[in-house]
Amino acid sequence: MSNPGSITSSPTPGRVYITGAGPGDPELITLKGIRVLREADVIVYDRLANPELLAHSRSDSEHIYVGKRPDKPSVSQAQINSILISKAQAGRIVVRLKGGDPFIFGRGGEECEALVAEGIPFEVIPGISSSMAAPAYAGIPLTHRNYGRSFAVVTGHTADHQGHFENWEHLSHIDTLVVLMGLKHLPQIMQTLQKHGRSPDTPVTLIENATLSRQRTCTATLGTIAEKTVSFNSPATVVIGELAAMTSDLAWFQRLEVESSSATANARIQKFAI
Repeated sequence: MSNPGSITSSPTPGRVYITGAGPGDPELITLKGIRVLREADVIVYDRLANPELLAHSRSDSEHIYVGKRPDKPSVSQAQINSILISKAQAGRIVVRLKGGDPFIFGRGGEECEALVAEGIPFEVIPGISSSMAAPAYAGIPLTHRNYGRSFAVVTGHTADHQGHFENWEHLSHIDTLVVLMGLKHLPQIMQTLQKHGRSPDTPVTLIENATLSRQRTCTATLGTIAEKTVSFNSPATVVIGELAAMTSDLAWFQRLEVESSSATANARIQKFAI
């Protein structure tokens, strides 16, 4: 990684594009996101931003990885802010490429505040959040006139060691809950919802690696999902509510992957036979 302190300031500051990379599938980034990647002098990218997107960049652009890894040493947010500021002060066009949408549990707001404090011009390019994409790719509509007219997106990352969650008493009564970064505290989340009146028989679907070919899902209930998903890893999205059960009928992406695998296997068999 470059040392931000070694960069000489330019009389004309550059610009920073706080850019959503989408949920994983590289085709789910916006056209504007692709355009700024092609224009960028520097790309500062996260762990959940698909590295295939870097293929859209110029051959002479600088790539800086600042991904945060669960329970492992990572680049601090203060360091990331410093990189964005120093590169822009040197007159560079900087793309801050963030998984999902930068303003939905992505710390994009904090980075914008740091840029404002230093007078750095910036733009925000929204991205498709995994909170919407993961349910969609699992065949779960977040709203439905007959089953659910409200939904909320929450993070499970703020749970304390005692398993207490802010505002979950109120959240337990919303039709559909989407929990991001909740895998580590999944048992506590399920217990907390039951404590506040949610039935243990409420359908729950957990989606791992949403929108990618290695996506997998598990559908169970509030009372059983934690024990059924011990082998799952992050990134994972949890959908809670009656609509979570619709994945059994509407899981279009899973069927698509099965069809694709079957077609590939058939092609190999035919080639071998020839």
